[in-house]
Amino acid sequence: MKSKLILLLTPFMVIMTSCNGNKEKNYFKSWNDCSSLTVLKEYVKDVTNKKSKNYIPVEDRIVTFDMDGTFIGELYPTYFEYNMLEYRVLEDPDYKDIAPEDVKETAQDIRDFVRLNKPLPKYDDDFGFDIKHAVAAAKAYSGMSIKEFDEYVKKYAKNNANGFKNLTFENSFYKPMLEVFDYLEANDFTYYVVSGSDRFICRALVDSLKIPSNRVIGMDVELKASEQNDQYGVNYTMLPTESLIRTDKLLIKNLKTNKVKQITQEIGKVPVLSFGNSGGDAAMHNYCLGNTQYKTAAFMLVADDDVRDHARKNVGQGEDKRLENDEEFATRINDLNTKWTEANYNVISMKDNFKTIYGGKVEKTSFVF
Repeated sequence: MKSKLILLLTPFMVIMTSCNGNKEKNYFKSWNDCSSLTVLKEYVKDVTNKKSKNYIPVEDRIVTFDMDGTFIGELYPTYFEYNMLEYRVLEDPDYKDIAPEDVKETAQDIRDFVRLNKPLPKYDDDFGFDIKHAVAAAKAYSGMSIKEFDEYVKKYAKNNANGFKNLTFENSFYKPMLEVFDYLEANDFTYYVVSGSDRFICRALVDSLKIPSNRVIGMDVELKASEQNDQYGVNYTMLPTESLIRTDKLLIKNLKTNKVKQITQEIGKVPVLSFGNSGGDAAMHNYCLGNTQYKTAAFMLVADDDVRDHARKNVGQGEDKRLENDEEFATRINDLNTKWTEANYNVISMKDNFKTIYGGKVEKTSFVF
C-alpha cells in the first residue's frame, strides 16, 4: 500500500513542480491576451530553445528599449525633460534670473505649447524643436556636477505628474512594460535603455528599476573635470579631488539614426528585439530587423488610450501640434497602426492590450497650469 501511494503521488508532484516552475510563471498580469504578446512569447520560446534552428546564445540576446512613451509616461503635458527645463528656467529661484535669453525663449516655447497649444518652433531650417530644446538644456544645466544633476532630476521627479491623480513623475512607469523587463531578464536577455532624452536624466529616472547605468544610452553633452577650464581633456590630468561637471556643449541628440550609431558604439552588437513608440525609434527597429545572424522582432506602442492616459495631447509620433477632436485622433491612430504594420513592427495598443497602465489608484485628470 505504501509503495502504491508513492506511485500515485509522484506524477502529481511532477505536475505541481512544472506549474510552479519558472517557465510557467505568469509574467503578464497587466496584459490582455493580444497578438503582440503572443508574438513576443512565441519568439522568446523559440530563440531560447537549444534544439531550435533559431536559438540565440545568451550573450547575443540584446534588447533595446526607448524610454519616454515606451515604458514611462511622456504626456504630462509633454516630455519629462521638457517639463523640467520649463521649471528650471522659468520657476527655479536659483536659476530663473540668470538664464540666458535664448534658453528663456526655449522654455517659453514649451510653456506656450502646453498652455496655449502654440506650435513648437524649429531650431533652424534643418533641425526641429528637439535640437532647440537640447541646445537650451545643455546651457541650463551647465556647471552642475554629475551628482548634483542626478539629485536635481530626482528631486523634480518627486513632483506630482501633471494630468494625473496619485502619480508622481518618478513612479510613472507602464506596469505592463515592466513585466516585459522581468520576462526578458528571466529568459537571459540583456536590455538597454536607448532614449532621446538626456542620458543622465534617464539614469536618474530608471535608478529605482535597478537598471545599471552602463545600460542607459541617451542625449549627451560634453563633460569636463571641475578645474579643467578651457583645456582639452587630452592635455589635462584630472585630480582625485575633482568631479566631472556638465558643459554647455551638446554632443548628440539621440534620435532616429543617431540611436543606431550609439547602439553600435556602446553595445557593439546588433539587437534581436527592439521596443519603441514613435518615428524616432524606427531606425533602431530597422537596425534590429536587419540583423542577418539571428531571428528578430520589433514592437511599437501606440498611445491610443485617451481615457486612462493623455493620448489626444500627444506631441510625439512626428507631430508638432495636439489633436483636439475624436475624428482627428481616430485617423491618426489608424494611420499609425497601418504605418507600423507595413514596416513589419508588432503594434501594441495601450487601450486594448493593457489591463492597467500605471496601476494602483492612478486617475487621469485635467492638466493644471
